[in-house]
Order: sequence, then C-alpha cells, then structure tokens
Amino acid sequence: MLKKRPPVVVVLGSVDHGKTTLLDYIRINCAKAASPTAGEPRPVAGREAGGITQAIGAYEIQHKTSNNSRIEHLTFIDTPGHEAFSKMRSRGAKIADIAILVVAADDSVKAQTKEAIKIILDSETPYVVAINKIDKQPEITKVKNDLTQSNVLLEGYGGNIPFQPISAKTGEGINELLDLILLTADLEDLQYDPDKKAKGYVLESKMDSRRGILASLIIKDGALKIGDEIFAGKSEGKVRSLENFLGKKIDRAEACAPVLITGFNSLPKIGEEFEVGKLLPTAPTAIAKIVGPSNAGDTQNKNLLRLILKSDVSGSVEALSEVIRNLPAQDKTIKIIEEGVGEITDGDVKMAISTNAAIVGFKTKITKAAENLAREHRIQIIQSEIIYELIKAVEEELLTEKEKFEGKLEILAIFSKKSKKQLIGGKILEGEIKVSSFLQVERNKAILGRGKILSLQQNKKEVKRVEAGLECGLIFESDIIIAVGDILISH
Repeated sequence: MLKKRPPVVVVLGSVDHGKTTLLDYIRINCAKAASPTAGEPRPVAGREAGGITQAIGAYEIQHKTSNNSRIEHLTFIDTPGHEAFSKMRSRGAKIADIAILVVAADDSVKAQTKEAIKIILDSETPYVVAINKIDKQPEITKVKNDLTQSNVLLEGYGGNIPFQPISAKTGEGINELLDLILLTADLEDLQYDPDKKAKGYVLESKMDSRRGILASLIIKDGALKIGDEIFAGKSEGKVRSLENFLGKKIDRAEACAPVLITGFNSLPKIGEEFEVGKLLPTAPTAIAKIVGPSNAGDTQNKNLLRLILKSDVSGSVEALSEVIRNLPAQDKTIKIIEEGVGEITDGDVKMAISTNAAIVGFKTKITKAAENLAREHRIQIIQSEIIYELIKAVEEELLTEKEKFEGKLEILAIFSKKSKKQLIGGKILEGEIKVSSFLQVERNKAILGRGKILSLQQNKKEVKRVEAGLECGLIFESDIIIAVGDILISH
C-alpha cells in the first residue's frame, strides 16, 4: 500500500549566503516545536571549519503548517559551500526531490549561485528561491532582476518559480518558506511503499578505526532493517547497526529517513544508489602483489610532484583530488599516487618514502608513529581543517619554485675594495658558504642585490667551504658596496 512520502530538500547557493544558518534555524525551531522539553540542538554554522560546510549532512524535521491543520515531515540535505565541492553539491541535487536556491539580498547572484542554478536545471529538480538576509540592507529588486538574467523567472517576473524573502538570523519568512516547499511537494505527488525493500542513495562513507566502515544513507523507497543484505555499486554487506540522524540506535527506518549504518565490506561511493536484496556468492579473486613504486625509475624527476591524499570521508578526498588536479602547476606535473580515508599512518609515510611523495591531509589526524617516521625521513605533510587553506598551502609549499637555502653570513669587517672586488670578513650564522656561490645581499631586511664568492680563506688558507659558527675571509664580487652588519645569504 502506497503512502505519502516526505520530501527530501537540498539547500544550494553561494558561499556565505546563509545556507547553514537557515538549516540551523529550521532544525532548532522545528525541534522545539516538536518537543518543547527536549534539549536545544547545537547550531552547525558556528562549528564548521572556517564557517563553511564541508561534508553533506542530512536532518529530518517536523513542521506545523501555517493554518495549524497538520504536522509534516521534511528531510534536508546541507551541501558544502566551497568551490572544491561542486561534485558533492551536484550529487545532493540529484538525490533531492526539491531544491531551495538561497540568494543573499545584500550580495545578489554570484558565480556559485549560477553554478547552483545550472545544477538544479540540469537535474530537473523542482525548486523555490529563498532571498535571505532581509534583516540587513536588502536589495530584493536587484536580486530578482539578476535572477531573471540567469534564467530564473520568479512569480510576478514573467515566470512561475515561487520565492520567499527570509532572514535565517531572525526567522522572518521561514515558516512561509516551509509551507511553500510542502506545497511544491504536494504537486509532485511523492509516494513510497513501506512493505518494499529499501532503495536510496549513499550520502557519505568513511572508515572509523573503532566501528569499521560507516555509510550515511537516505532512503527514497521502502524500509531498511537490521540484518538486511545491501548493495551499493561494488560494495555489499549486511546491515549490522542502524542509527537515525540524531545518532539514536533503531531497528527500522522508512523513506525519507537519513540513517547511518555499518556492515559494508568496502567503502561505497558517495552518490551511489543502494538497494536491499539477496547477496550472491562470489568467486575468489586474485590479489595483485605490487612491489615497489608504480612509477619506479622517475623518482628523481624534479618536475613531477607526487602526492598522497588522506581525508576524513570519501566525498572530501574526492573533492580534494579534483581541485588539486586542476591547480596551475607551472612547469610541474601533479601525480596523485594514492587516495585514502582515515588517519595518516606510518604505511602512508613508507609509501611516500618509496615514491618520493608528499602527503596532504584534510580534516584527518596523523599517528605518532607516522609523525616520527616522516620527521626522520624528511617527508613533507600538509594538513588543515579548512579546504581553501589546504589548497593555498599546497600551492605555496609544493608548487611554487623556491630557492634552496644553503647558508647565511654576517659581515664583521671590510678590508679593501678594488673595482667590484671586495675583501671582507665575516661569520657563518647558518648552514655553510661555498666558493663560487652566488649570495644575496641583505641590509636591514631589505634585499640590495647579488654577488659571487671568488675566494674563501680560513686561517690564511684557501678553502672550498666554511660551516656554521666559523669565521672566514672572502673576496666578494658585486656592484653593491658591502657594509659591516650586512647579511649575505646563499641559495
């Protein structure tokens, strides 16, 4: 027997236009309305790294319609705001029944707004527009005109796309927005069969060191129970545990509940469709033994940058991989030799040692053994909780050509000068100084120019190099007239 199905709603829009703040307001206030004695849910926006949502989250809420005639259920999907997560946003729209396009009244249509519009139109998802931040200095007419230029024709502006001005901060207009979503859902005639085996989509997957593989699912039809045999692409297994979006253990869930399960034998891909059915026996497969790096022989190629990527969840590592592959790399070629989910381990560092790779970690920790091994073998590891900071660090630390520091010398005495050649004395502060090296002349932290060491002496004997802590004399050729206190730096 078919039953009415709650809508799955995705929230799309540009970064900082208030998507997560809107979801926070809806979650918190709908939770209060549904259970006035329950504890207050914690807002997500303030806890997001950098104030940007970076993993898909799903929330189930209850809404009492404006005429107080009934309480309706809705499921919301939050999507990441940073441009690196465009695939996850697109996936969220395809999973959803209805989309909310959030546009800030004080910022209007931005590049990511246009991307969101394209995602909605390409997926043919019914949608409504929420013009947010009307508590600030709104320019609603400008927003409407800009949306028209982007082929979003609002009601009253030559089209039939419903819209609602709101403030996610004060709550103004949000009840009306929810009514609008439910009205749109009624027109779609959403239904499901609670007696059928569950079907739906994988929202997220990750490896937990204690519980094993965790998968966040959203059920679009049927019901999911503990013990069900489940498929998602090449991943399969039996549902061992089932939790609702609040983390409460349950035995059964129906459409359109977001749930967390354990039981998959491998990480299912996010966005993959799942279904419940009978597992078929499979023939044993041969496992290839890989000895040494896959690209052995070119580990000395300085123009080839090898990276090992680790992240907290598979969706994040996919997004990280995509944006790194598209970075402007000057004359370097980027090769991602491994992508994985979970902590950075000594196994990752050993792979980095054997392949001459750097490790990039997003929202993931590093084990003590891995940290010690990386320090011992001078393996570079870049980590951050914020995607744009991580990308910036990769660009600055790995892709930008840097001169290799060799040594630093402080000038203690000037003995003579003939044309461009100057006989001077100094002390090595760091590293070492070699004959025939080119040195940078620095005075009061300002770079004046460069010169070349023609001769090095120590205890009146010619030497080829002088190490840190020792004094020396040198003949230095440069257009710059050297002064006591100058610093010469060798690269």
